[in-house]
Amino acid sequence: MIQRIERDNARFREIVRGKIRQNLRKYLSRGELIGRQGRNVVTIPVPQIDIPHFRHGQRGSGGVGQGEGDVGDPIGTAPGQGGSGEAGSDPGEHVLEVEIELEELAQMLGEELELPRIEPKGKKNIVQASPRYTSIRQVGPESLRHVKRTLKQALKRSITSGEYDPKNPRIVPIQEDKRYRARKFIPQPEANAVLIYMMDVSGSMMDEQKEIVRITAFWIDTWIKAHYKGVETRYIVHDAEAAEVDRHTFFHIRESGGTKISSAYRLCSRVIREHFPPDEWNIYAFHFSDGDNWGEDNSEAVRVVRDELLPACNLFCYGQVESAYGSGLFLHFLQEAIGDQENVSLADIPDRDGIYNALKTFLGKGR
Repeated sequence: MIQRIERDNARFREIVRGKIRQNLRKYLSRGELIGRQGRNVVTIPVPQIDIPHFRHGQRGSGGVGQGEGDVGDPIGTAPGQGGSGEAGSDPGEHVLEVEIELEELAQMLGEELELPRIEPKGKKNIVQASPRYTSIRQVGPESLRHVKRTLKQALKRSITSGEYDPKNPRIVPIQEDKRYRARKFIPQPEANAVLIYMMDVSGSMMDEQKEIVRITAFWIDTWIKAHYKGVETRYIVHDAEAAEVDRHTFFHIRESGGTKISSAYRLCSRVIREHFPPDEWNIYAFHFSDGDNWGEDNSEAVRVVRDELLPACNLFCYGQVESAYGSGLFLHFLQEAIGDQENVSLADIPDRDGIYNALKTFLGKGR
C-alpha cells in the first residue's frame, strides 16, 4: 500500500512538473517562479491543476444528513449564525505550491531557450582531489596507527571475550585490534564564477523597470549557478556616482539626479582587480539601464568597457530597460563600438515580454 501511495504521489508530482515546463515561457516574464526561494529549491505557485476529489454515486443521494431537505436549505449552520451575501456559482482557482530544485529549473530553462552549456575558462576549471585523513582502516603503516581507536577496539574485544579484569585493567592490543588513519580524497571544485550586477537607479528607473531586472537576474542566477560549484555575486548601483550594495538595496534603492554609466564600469573594474583575478575567476558582468546617460560620458563608458571589462570578463551583457523618461541612446553607442565582440551581448528589454529574448541573447553564447 505504501509503495502504491508513493508511486501515485511521484506520478502526481511529475504531472505538476510537466505543467511547469508547459507554462515556463509564461513564467519567464513574471515573478511567480521567484516565490519563496531557499538555498537549493524554489517554491512555485502552480495554478490550474485539477485537485483529485471524490465523486459520489447516485445510491443514497438526497437529504442533508439529518432527514429530508429541500434545495437551498443551509447545511451545518446554526440559526442566526449564517454569513451575509449570496453564494457564488463559479468554481475557484486551485493553486498548489510546489518545491522544485534549482538544478531542475535550470534544465527546464536550457531546454526552453535551447541554451548551450557554459564552458568555463581559467585555471580554476580543474576539480582537484584534496586528501584528508578522515577515515579509519584495519591495515596501514604503523606511523598512521590511531592509538585511541586501537585501544578502544582492544578493550571491546577483551570485555566481549571475558578476558578483562577490572582489578588488573591491562589491555594488550593484538593485530586485529589495530586501527589506522586513512586518507579520503574529497573533490574540491576549483571552477569559480562571480556575477557582477550593475543597475542605473536614477529617477527614471521606476519600480516596473526594477522588477524586470529582478526577474531577469533570477533566471541568470539559475542558469549560471547550474554550471559552477562556487558562485559569488556583487551588486553595484549608480546614478552620477556608483556604489557597491547588498542585494536588497540593489532592487529597492531609488535615487535622483544625473547619470554617469562610466562610474559603474570603473567601480566594476576595480572590484575585479582587487578581488577576482581573471586568470582564476570566470567573470560575468550585467548592466541594466534605461539608456539615458549624460552625453559627454558615453565615450568614456564605452572606453572602460572596451579596455578594462572585456579583457577580464567571460561575458559582458547590457540590458536596456525601456522607460518613459529615458532616451535609450546608450544601447546604440555600445552596438556601434563593441557590438561585434565575441564576449558582448546587448539586449533591448521594452517590457516583461522582452525578458525571454533578452535571456536568450545574454546566455546563448555559452561562455
